[in-house]
Amino acid sequence: MTILEKLAVKPGVAPMEARLVDALPEGANWRYEPKWDGFRCLAFKADDTVELRSKAGKPLGRYFPEVVAFLQALPAGRIVLDGELIVPVDGMLSFDALQMRLHPAESRIRRLSGETPAQLMLFDRLIDDRGHSLLAAPLKNRRRELERLFDRGDPAGFRLSPFTEDVAVARSWLAQAGGALDGVVAKDREMPYEPGERVMLKVKNLRTADCVVGGFRYGSGSAEVASLLLGLYNASGRLDHVGFTSSIPAGERLVLTARLEALIEPPGFTGRSPGGPSRWSTERSGDWQPLRAELVVEVRYDHVTGDRFRHGTRLLRWRPDKAPAQCRIDQLQSEAGPGMLATMIGLKADAR
Repeated sequence: MTILEKLAVKPGVAPMEARLVDALPEGANWRYEPKWDGFRCLAFKADDTVELRSKAGKPLGRYFPEVVAFLQALPAGRIVLDGELIVPVDGMLSFDALQMRLHPAESRIRRLSGETPAQLMLFDRLIDDRGHSLLAAPLKNRRRELERLFDRGDPAGFRLSPFTEDVAVARSWLAQAGGALDGVVAKDREMPYEPGERVMLKVKNLRTADCVVGGFRYGSGSAEVASLLLGLYNASGRLDHVGFTSSIPAGERLVLTARLEALIEPPGFTGRSPGGPSRWSTERSGDWQPLRAELVVEVRYDHVTGDRFRHGTRLLRWRPDKAPAQCRIDQLQSEAGPGMLATMIGLKADAR
């Protein structure tokens, strides 16, 4: 048995999760926190031994050696924390910088840990100063124990996620923060920590954009369209590929395919073009058909990374009233850094 396995809450415990809802709940017991855009991380420390685990239970420590060092520097001998790994770059949260850490070369990881150090945004503590489990304790008590770490001064590499108990304030975060905020998580302040259970509630900050349909892909083994390839014009006036949507009703695919085939004409995208098979699916064909820039669709998206949609988007409607030239990259809203977000929502970044 390793020293970490002697902790009251051991590596391998699943993080408590949230389920998506349409609106924030109301009531005296609810607390609301920003939903941070990073890697969910459970951090375990026993003396100088530290381990970071992803939401899926995979080790993360080798990819974030600076965070391991931050934990080793904390005076408490036994710690189990729940939070989000984030990387601020030039005042913005960079998911690209996070992904670049997941690399086999240790030399590259070490270099990046110095150039763009990660931080751990904390929102829960699972054992107390005496090493006793806090899983059965209500959230309000666990939060108080978490704040004890900051009572000794703000430790390097950590931030304490703010919260509010005013639903109107939480709604204003969603309304005012725009792309700076991924959403809001609602937690019952009396609830225990339930590993692996979706007992928290989350409202995501979904946004929309009008995009040019610069190409499409057929379905695997099919003669019908499977996905539309989306483009936005960059500052140089070139059409960059920014993502895709595949939420096309089955009953509309045949007619839409004929409409699209009549517009096939290279190059489709005059700036950044689609690569091979989509990274979201290994089954989708790597071939794509370029289109004349005539069709515009409105799509709903969640995250933006590197001026493109990180996930697939949802097709909302066609926009025959919109000129393709009006579909510019400046529609997209990137995520902001924790300091900038704190200013926008009127809270200190380490507010208790």
